[in-house]
Amino acid sequence: QALSEIEGMGGRGSNPQEMRVRPLAKRRVDMHSFCNPSNFQRSPYLSARGNFANIFQGSTEEGYKAYHADKYDEDKNPNGIINFGTSENKLCFDLMSKRLTQADMNHMDPSLLQYPDWKGHLFLREEVARFLTYYCKAPAPLKAENVIVLNGCGSLFSALATVLCDPGEAFMIATPFYGGITQSVFLYGNVKLVYVYLDSKITGTSTRPFQLTVEKLEKALQDARAEGVAVRALILLNPQNPLGDIYSLSELRDYLEFAKRHELHVIVDEIYMLSVFDESATFHSVLGMDRLPDPQRTHVMWGITKDFAVSGIRFGTLYTENQDVADAVASLCYFHGVCGPVQHKVAQLLRDRGESVAPYWINQVYLRANHARLKAAHTYVTDELKTLGVPFLNRNAGFFVWIDFRKYLKTGTFEEELLLWKRFLDNKVLLSCGKAFECSEPGWFRIIFADKTHRLQLGMQRIRKVLEEREQEILAEEKEQPCQSDQDGKADSTDEVISVSRHQDPTCASSSSLGDLIGLLQQQMRSSDWLQKNTAEQFA
Repeated sequence: QALSEIEGMGGRGSNPQEMRVRPLAKRRVDMHSFCNPSNFQRSPYLSARGNFANIFQGSTEEGYKAYHADKYDEDKNPNGIINFGTSENKLCFDLMSKRLTQADMNHMDPSLLQYPDWKGHLFLREEVARFLTYYCKAPAPLKAENVIVLNGCGSLFSALATVLCDPGEAFMIATPFYGGITQSVFLYGNVKLVYVYLDSKITGTSTRPFQLTVEKLEKALQDARAEGVAVRALILLNPQNPLGDIYSLSELRDYLEFAKRHELHVIVDEIYMLSVFDESATFHSVLGMDRLPDPQRTHVMWGITKDFAVSGIRFGTLYTENQDVADAVASLCYFHGVCGPVQHKVAQLLRDRGESVAPYWINQVYLRANHARLKAAHTYVTDELKTLGVPFLNRNAGFFVWIDFRKYLKTGTFEEELLLWKRFLDNKVLLSCGKAFECSEPGWFRIIFADKTHRLQLGMQRIRKVLEEREQEILAEEKEQPCQSDQDGKADSTDEVISVSRHQDPTCASSSSLGDLIGLLQQQMRSSDWLQKNTAEQFA
């Protein structure tokens, strides 16, 4: 059904001149946001579906390819691209390489070289159940029979889309969100996404920017149903990518109750569960709740990719009490399995308990060091942003900061946002623009800070160069056209809630740290023309 939106793309006898894209402005999934049919060359060797997969790309894929063709290397390629766009933890190679090469990891058994249970080897699923019981603070021991292992959470999204939806049906998700989910659910399963649009303005029952509320969920669901779209599930990202928000226990309960009322499945992606790097923030797993409103429709995902800084090892796990869902997903594990030796290594990693009941190496060595490194890197990048006078959301989870570059857009359009993104790339630093996350407001960008100090320093220098050049261009344009203003309708870039926002209760929202206050003052000084108008010569 969705493929029929693009006509004449089949490889058998279609005329490229007749190929056209139907208007999709009113569709819940805007195909233009992640497809680029302009200048597309249809392949006669591919089906319509194959041709469609070829154009299914955006700035994220374009930047990723450019980075791999011109990677920064301190010695071999110092003028290469620094990657602040791909969400990877590059701070813990020393710890992980040492752990993964220890003697207990190098075990080989005949069963590891043979076909496993498609859900994953039992020894691994038992270890995953114990691990999640401990770290999710589950009220009762989790069961290995409810664990399914696949090669990454992207595969889990694809599998769940296939078994929970028929082609043309939809999942619901709040924007901005990690754009790879679109690929996972759409390319294989032909499942749409219904967007719950969030924005930076604090209105109604909201207490922070980009806050998800039940009222917004209800409205998006009603709009979708009015258009004849069948919504089957709600996707929650906790901690949220790219915002870094952590949902409170009451928020999680409200979202799950909403889903139960409408008989929706809930897919909770907790991939950054152990990457909460500040003690002031508390993560609550859905698996830690005393009572799930609808346990048969609640499915939780996790993997080692982010929390253990090993994005090159494809491993994701699903926990669901619904055996119909578990068996259906397991039937697709044949296509998405994890090889036996890797299953053994992951089991050894997760069971590293040492002499105590709790995982010794994980808690006492790895997580302690990882959190300290993440916090230091986050502090460096956010301090740089404050010095530049750039607003951002100040959160304590994940590897990313959600940055407000709207003041560097003259007209405030997504076209201008893309030009700014390309300008960063031309200056050899890769960021992710808001459109890649389906953000409703042009000008927001995501930056990854989980990197080594020397790359952070050089990358921020390159960002500073682009922003200062852009600032001068805008000033020059305003001098040429002093009577014209494009600021109407834009949020004030000095809005304290946006520029130094912390995830806090309204009762303590008025308290700001000294660093936040300094950042705000620096920002106001940079945006003021008082020094330019009142020079020392004029006073003399």
